[in-house]
Amino acid sequence: MEKRVLFRSAWLPWLLVAPQMAVILVFFFWPASQAIWQSMQTEDAFGTSSVFVGLENFQTLFDDPAYIESFKVTALFSVLVAGSGIALSLMLAIFADRILRGSLVYKTFLIIPYAVAPAIAGVLWVFMFSPSIGVVSYFLHYMGMDWNHLLNSNHALALIVVAAVWKQISYNFLFFLAGLQSIPKSLIEAAAIDGAGPLRRFLTIQFPLLSPTTFFLLVINVVYAFFDTFAIVHATTEGGPGRDTAILVYKVWHDGFKALDLGGSAAQSVVLMMIVVVLTVIQFRYVEKKVQY
Repeated sequence: MEKRVLFRSAWLPWLLVAPQMAVILVFFFWPASQAIWQSMQTEDAFGTSSVFVGLENFQTLFDDPAYIESFKVTALFSVLVAGSGIALSLMLAIFADRILRGSLVYKTFLIIPYAVAPAIAGVLWVFMFSPSIGVVSYFLHYMGMDWNHLLNSNHALALIVVAAVWKQISYNFLFFLAGLQSIPKSLIEAAAIDGAGPLRRFLTIQFPLLSPTTFFLLVINVVYAFFDTFAIVHATTEGGPGRDTAILVYKVWHDGFKALDLGGSAAQSVVLMMIVVVLTVIQFRYVEKKVQY
């Protein structure tokens, strides 16, 4: 039987949601509208004068080969960050869930990276992968691989992917661990009695029951890869070598604050916002159908 909450006053529900609506209006809709308006103008470097040019900034963007290349880099980067980050954190959550003694110590160490600022995370990894003094690059050289992310585009992309995944892995780990611990142990024990091995129990019981958590983390990680990795890229490669790791969010900053193309930068931010909105809608429209609640 469905239960509904009835308010005596018609204004009370609106009053309760008013603070959240105000936050959304001030920090999302208002900046988004300003970006859309600015993307249709050409401004000088100091923003003192502007000329309305319509969709000219967008046409210039898509005629620029460097911007199209940034699309490809961002797509590859987001797939690698979201996919490897979710897979690795799920594996760590499974291992941590099976530990009986000293589990709090393991979980604490796995959560620590989330407390590190993105820029600091980028600096840590760029020091470890430094071609001259890096510990990781030393071992790679010892194994016969000459690592140099300053000259090799593939090395630079691998560096920012590793740093981004390491920064986000704690967040994913917490949700997966909570999801695993919420699964009734009786289901696992019944499958074990029926002769199902660890892998079969995971594929037929645990992973399907984790599908809501996996779907939520997929959405969060895609948004993270598109928006929240600017500081990591800026601290590690600065979009280099050349512009080979200049993902879309970094290019928005570079063109706006360094190249001083304010109208073009605003157009890029609008395109980036629309990409994330479309990807999120697609995930909720099609991917969510495979989620078992």
